[in-house]
Amino acid sequence: MIRRSERHPVVNQAASLPSRRGVLVGAALTAVPYVLLPGTRAAARPQAPDHPGAEWHPATAANYTASNRPRGHPVDRVIIHVAQTTFSGTLSIFRNPGKQVSAHYVVRSADGHVAQCVREADIAWHAGNWDYNKRAIGIEHEGWVDQPSYFTDVVYQESARLTAAICARYGIPRNREHIIGHHEVPGSDHTDPGRHWDWKRYLRLVRDSG
Repeated sequence: MIRRSERHPVVNQAASLPSRRGVLVGAALTAVPYVLLPGTRAAARPQAPDHPGAEWHPATAANYTASNRPRGHPVDRVIIHVAQTTFSGTLSIFRNPGKQVSAHYVVRSADGHVAQCVREADIAWHAGNWDYNKRAIGIEHEGWVDQPSYFTDVVYQESARLTAAICARYGIPRNREHIIGHHEVPGSDHTDPGRHWDWKRYLRLVRDSG
């Protein structure tokens, strides 16, 4: 879920709760900014997706933290989100420097098309908990938690294929301890992906992919 974040003066805090202000479409997807690594410029990096078949739709550099994961921070989680808005609306939010929010990927409902908005090496601001942001890949899904029609067969298939590939790249176990919902992040007050998200089906597809 997507909400505007607020900058926090203490950048090394292990966990930070999301702001209650600046709510976008009644949801949240926030992060504490972190000091940029010296000499790192995300804009200078090749704009090629990490995931085959994904389309590069870069978030503004104001909405994520440049890093060198997994060398700088181990990656051991995938966090599943529902955006509470459309695919194009999500991309627009990530491009807006005033929103201070992003995720690594966005999956479209109609056809499962995947957009990459933040490089996996970098830290997207999506979990509302800085420790989890540092160690996780965030995947947004077009739709609303109370409208299960957005959770199409192709969304499950393509999102599961993406998650399976991420798990393979970083050696992440394909289980519910390491593939979690936004609502399971410590300190979260969010409900996404919500009660209509079929975790049993999703985990089965992740395990069967690749």
